[in-house]
Amino acid sequence: MEPKSRALFLDRDGVINEDRHYPYKPEHIEFRPGIFDLCRCAVAKGYKLIVVTNQAGVAKGKFTEEDVRALHVWMRERFADESIAITAFYYCPFHKNGTVPAYIKDSDCRKPRPGMLLQAAEEHNIDLARSLMVGDKNSDRIEIDGLKCVILRSEYVREGYDVESLDEVVKMLK
Repeated sequence: MEPKSRALFLDRDGVINEDRHYPYKPEHIEFRPGIFDLCRCAVAKGYKLIVVTNQAGVAKGKFTEEDVRALHVWMRERFADESIAITAFYYCPFHKNGTVPAYIKDSDCRKPRPGMLLQAAEEHNIDLARSLMVGDKNSDRIEIDGLKCVILRSEYVREGYDVESLDEVVKMLK
């Protein structure tokens, strides 16, 4: 049996790209300073790159799942242009206060619940206890024993954060 890998789990809006109000098109995306360096370092150290993102805009009727998937294809291509392979994207389109009936749900995939990470761990043979999650909101502290979660200072977390910049996360990779 193949040994389990470790992963660098990244929130999308606020960690990979600047958090703009419900970004869903390439022209909405401005990559965060240091994101490509962080990802290159992680891959060099044997981490798989997994994006895990709550996308309540789907449940709120601001954009569609197809918009999310198309943006992720575009983002994967931008990372490939930087010689970085993203292993997978996971997103949660559900929100209990949504306006689109099919997406009004209190889902286990919505962070801080662990659904997306558990699915990724199963599908990509990941050891969560050797992995790292980076987010910019308290909801990015995922409820999984043993998983290290790091919160980046942001407009959402002005105190109680773990790091000021993505450069500090690079130093945490072993």
